[in-house]
Amino acid sequence: MNLVQQHGEDVPLQGRYQAHHGQPAESQMVQYTSVSVITDPPKDYIIWSLFCFCYSNPCCLGLAALIFSIKSRDRKVVGDLEGARHYGSTARCLNILATILVSFSALIAIIVIIVVAVKASQAVTSLTRPNYYW
Repeated sequence: MNLVQQHGEDVPLQGRYQAHHGQPAESQMVQYTSVSVITDPPKDYIIWSLFCFCYSNPCCLGLAALIFSIKSRDRKVVGDLEGARHYGSTARCLNILATILVSFSALIAIIVIIVVAVKASQAVTSLTRPNYYW
């Protein structure tokens, strides 16, 4: 019978009791080493989503990001790490999109305000300047 040593115990392998032509297989010891891979838990980006929802919510992208962040946190609590990664990735993409849209909108608004202020200043100075060409 084939055996696997697992954490100091010998455990029989399932379904491999006979070799080729119906003859019993030789007894073998297989060393089992447990490999523990330490991975970081998936991120849910809940804080970023809250800020996007409160301060930068163009086209309700902040709300959608918040919903996906909450779904990611729920999946992480349940133990579905792959689902949590998927929802977290979607929340991150929505947060990035919302942040970029708000940043460009703010930049365009600042440029428009500066241009309007300069034009208004030029208009006021041209009206207050004496005109000798009458």
